[in-house]
Amino acid sequence: MVELSSSVPGIIDTIAVDRSDPVEEGQVVAKLQSEVEQAQVELSKQRAGFEGEIESKRASSDFAKRSQQRTQKLFNKKAVPFHVLDEAKTDAILADTELQTAEQNKRMAELELARAEATLALRTVRSPISGVVVERLKSPGEFVEDKPILRIAQLDPLRVEVIVPVTRFGTISTGMRAEVTPELTKRRKYIAQVTIVDKVVDAASGTFGVRLELPNPGNFIPGGLRCSLTFLD
Repeated sequence: MVELSSSVPGIIDTIAVDRSDPVEEGQVVAKLQSEVEQAQVELSKQRAGFEGEIESKRASSDFAKRSQQRTQKLFNKKAVPFHVLDEAKTDAILADTELQTAEQNKRMAELELARAEATLALRTVRSPISGVVVERLKSPGEFVEDKPILRIAQLDPLRVEVIVPVTRFGTISTGMRAEVTPELTKRRKYIAQVTIVDKVVDAASGTFGVRLELPNPGNFIPGGLRCSLTFLD
């Protein structure tokens, strides 16, 4: 059983499922209002996709380098003084620095876009398991913070919780099999496998707990039934 909430506070926009509806792992079950987050994503996309500044700075850098080469040739022929060559070199360095700054700004814009998309994704609630909705605890328009929106039960596989007399302690281990007979289908037996054996005995009742896992394809067996079982020693 999972009580599903939201990782961020907000007002519920839509809930896509209701009680008894089946859900799959990863399925979108609810969304919070996210107009601000969506607008931020669109703004970040525009910034991350803008190439004009980089192209402009790249053109300036290329021109400054060509100008430096031409000045260098003139200087080698003693046609221009040294300070003219020095200015051309400085202009080339500054133009290249501005190009690097523009590229870094674009990278920052891409990171801002990734953060905005991650923030928007937090406004969507997905089911962590496959199962059925047991109860819907919130409705659209309600504020959610730390309270659950839905209660979802996993039905395949089922967990079988058994209370065993202490006289059997040490005789049951993980991996053992057992025949399970649910009260609703008393004529049918199902094979389950031990997954957990408690290491501490309840002194008051003289018992300990055992958990088994029972495959339930098609959710044929409803959850919550009483059952009896026999360990296959």
